[in-house]
Amino acid sequence: MTDTPSVRYVNGRFYSAADPKATAMVTRGGTIAWLGDSGDAPAADVTVDLDGALVTPAFVDAHLHATDTGLAFDGLDLSAVRSPGELLEKVAAFAATRPAGGVVHGHGWDESTWSDQTPPTAEQLDRAADGRKVYLSQASVHSALASSSLLPVAAGVHGYHESGWVREAAHHAVRAVALGSLTPEQRAAAQRTALARAASMGIAVVHECGGPGTSSEADFASVLALSGQGLPRVFGYWGELGGAERARDLGAHGAAGDLYADGALGSRTASVRSPYHDGDHGCGEAFLTAEQAADHLLDCIRIGFQGGFHAIGDAAIETVLEGFAIAAKSVGVDKVREGHHRIEHVELIDKAMIARMVEFGVIASVQPVFDALWGGPDRMYAQRLGTDRALASNPIGAMHATGVALAFGSDSPVTALDPWAVVLAAAAPRNPRFRMSVRSAFAASSAGGWRAAGVQNAGVLKPGATATFAAWDTPAGLADGLPALLPDVDGAEPARPVCRRTVLHGDTIFER
Repeated sequence: MTDTPSVRYVNGRFYSAADPKATAMVTRGGTIAWLGDSGDAPAADVTVDLDGALVTPAFVDAHLHATDTGLAFDGLDLSAVRSPGELLEKVAAFAATRPAGGVVHGHGWDESTWSDQTPPTAEQLDRAADGRKVYLSQASVHSALASSSLLPVAAGVHGYHESGWVREAAHHAVRAVALGSLTPEQRAAAQRTALARAASMGIAVVHECGGPGTSSEADFASVLALSGQGLPRVFGYWGELGGAERARDLGAHGAAGDLYADGALGSRTASVRSPYHDGDHGCGEAFLTAEQAADHLLDCIRIGFQGGFHAIGDAAIETVLEGFAIAAKSVGVDKVREGHHRIEHVELIDKAMIARMVEFGVIASVQPVFDALWGGPDRMYAQRLGTDRALASNPIGAMHATGVALAFGSDSPVTALDPWAVVLAAAAPRNPRFRMSVRSAFAASSAGGWRAAGVQNAGVLKPGATATFAAWDTPAGLADGLPALLPDVDGAEPARPVCRRTVLHGDTIFER
């Protein structure tokens, strides 16, 4: 960073508590050196005229899957499909552009939006793809449709179904083959696509969540190698039970992320206290005991490493928090709190569990757009859980009000790389009881991601802080210092901000 030229940014507007009226900023060596009025700005190697742009701390996406995201951008997007027949048509058209013998990668189908919610069979996928292998991840990426040639690897594995709709362990087996078909060059290209797209959205830092069943060690190493190379910084989280030392050896920032305590609501595999509302699906899947969660945390504490889990359903969250309690009995609550451990998703959580999150200093890494897409009384969560439980899901504002530390992300490709949509979803949730201010939602989307990675003096604009920020055109104007996002009294949504520049530690990683 010592070779980074000093830069004077002038004629801008700055979202900064240190100087709310500032119109200029100077960066040196990756750090903000000065903030104030353009007329008083000290000399620098380079001057950038912001032409009235708004400068904010850059976004941090606290949960992302780079390879899948890149494949979704360059591959088969099924998010708009509304019937089994339309899905097959999309597969056929896309497969015709793929080489024979390759794998058709697709993502985003959501049968809860279909009138006929029975997906195509493996045999139908075979015909549509003209014999090519097909892997189509469901919107939650906790299940997938697979063609016949991919199914044998999952035969006899938990979650297997001869129809080709595979879940959890069987899905992981199929997924490993599908992603393993990528060459190292194809994989790195997909990761670069994802990270470059993130930078173009004002995202300067991402938390890559990998682990057995989610990705491979080679995939994880590949995306870590791209960190900061003209692209966003990558904090890697490797989720493997009993794998704290392995995560450290892989260069991970923590043994957390996709360490699965359960599955997902969309695939009816999240571990819930009461049975699913739609059909005979029981209470989902539980993959950890409280004792196993405690052992994992104690391993992390022993080597001074951040730990964490994926937990969506209330039964899974309760199990994980009991693991925190067991660990605290062994080493003390203060020692547990020092680790700043995290839980991903945290969708079905009640007041008692929120209180335990605060007690143990657990960070909630959450995705507000889940609620925007699937929450409320008439969408997928209501189908899966019933209206009452759907409206009680994702109480992000309640967690914030109670003192839970929050970090926001997309879980891309589960939801889009669109950080202002994340802020809006948290500020205007489907259940208005869980509202939070736009300013608080923005803080969770920026400084919150840095804090979740244990990095201080970042995510703010002030002298001495890291020079990591984004410049925005704000066609709808400002509201309380940030872009206007909330609909007006007639329900009209303001035009979204457009990223003009993204800077990481003083280096520009995107410029429009």
